[in-house]
Amino acid sequence: MKNNIVENLLKSFFHEIQEFFFLTGRAIARIFQRPFYYREFVIQLDKIGVDSLFIVFLTGIFTGMVMALQALIQLRPFAATSYVGGMVAVTMVKELGPVLSSLMIAGRVGSAITAELGTMVVTEQVDAMRVEGTDVVKRLVTPRLKATVLAMPLLAIITDTVALLGGYIIAAGYDINPVMYWNSLPQFMVFQDLIEGVLKPAFFGFIISMVGCYVGLSTTGGAEGVGAAAKRTVVLASSLVLVSDFFLTKIFIVFRT
Repeated sequence: MKNNIVENLLKSFFHEIQEFFFLTGRAIARIFQRPFYYREFVIQLDKIGVDSLFIVFLTGIFTGMVMALQALIQLRPFAATSYVGGMVAVTMVKELGPVLSSLMIAGRVGSAITAELGTMVVTEQVDAMRVEGTDVVKRLVTPRLKATVLAMPLLAIITDTVALLGGYIIAAGYDINPVMYWNSLPQFMVFQDLIEGVLKPAFFGFIISMVGCYVGLSTTGGAEGVGAAAKRTVVLASSLVLVSDFFLTKIFIVFRT
């Protein structure tokens, strides 16, 4: 009995992975195929990017403030408070900026994508589109994928910039020279750090959009199923962002050396 349960769980797990990668492959292939649904792409870019500005602004400014405050406490005994700006910059650009902004977007956008597509599934709108001969992946998945991958690096850049301003506010309150604060940035940062800070959120955006679309299109069980699917997306996308961040960091370290 136990063996059957384990076997069924494994079959279900690998079936989910297979279906996810199958959907991902179809979505990537259709990015370069007409029609491009520009209007839908712009709508999704507005929902994902513009509507998320407030949450990433809050995330960035308060994270930057906390980072600067902690750095000042640690550096003050060594008379090295002039390096606060550099520490905030390198930490935010390489790690906290991409990860925290992606986690916020996973909670806000990932769940919204799943809820929207899940509602279309349970109300049989997706089936109607298939009957009409519409490519569901091309019509529903690809615009969301492109919009999220494009929006995430921009949102991460905004998060990093606002975090530096937040750190500057705290540093100014502790009488740190503004010139010293901003001049410490290039002492800690190299060009590859900036590349890393852009590529990571783009990859995270890919994960968030594909998880949201896959779970949404797999929704069953009516309104209750839509709610459960949205929660599943948040947990799964957030977990994958954290796991992939580790492996991406390892890859960037290899290329750096």
